Amino acid sequence: MIEYRKLQENEINRELFSHFIRHQTVVKCWRRQGNKWVIKDDPFTDDWSEEDYKVLIQCLKNTVKTDGFVYAAFYDGVLKGFVSVESGLFGEEQKYLDLSSIHVSEDMRHSGIGKTLFLAAKEWAKKHGAEKLYISAHSAVESQAFYRKMGCVEAEVCNQAHVEAEPYDCQLECRL
Repeated sequence: MIEYRKLQENEINRELFSHFIRHQTVVKCWRRQGNKWVIKDDPFTDDWSEEDYKVLIQCLKNTVKTDGFVYAAFYDGVLKGFVSVESGLFGEEQKYLDLSSIHVSEDMRHSGIGKTLFLAAKEWAKKHGAEKLYISAHSAVESQAFYRKMGCVEAEVCNQAHVEAEPYDCQLECRL
């Protein structure tokens, strides 16, 4: 049975991720060509290094410390998915909250965990004054299919910091 709950700062550490499988084999990605989005072959394997885990842990702890939302899925007591939403409203008329991460362990994808996490993030963001979630989303065709299924569309206003940090990401929004 899958258990969902908010994470506390003191439990966010490397051990929490010891059985989490980030691995994703990517073949096709969405890329912008001029004013159009097209699917291109861009094969690579996405995985996290130890340095990536250090940064992730620091970021998630900061999200909790700054009154953001970190929500996780556990199967048999083992982390299998998580989502985070930052607390600071931004954008025109302060309508966006940033969905800063959503990941499901490779061994549990297509089990409904991602949908449950995403819906929890939407609910939390709405309760905290947002009109929309902002997502700087992985461009893999599979990732984009998930976001579209969740009701995401191309962002009306792009967050330049996200665009500069991840130029191949798709900048999305989801009305709450």
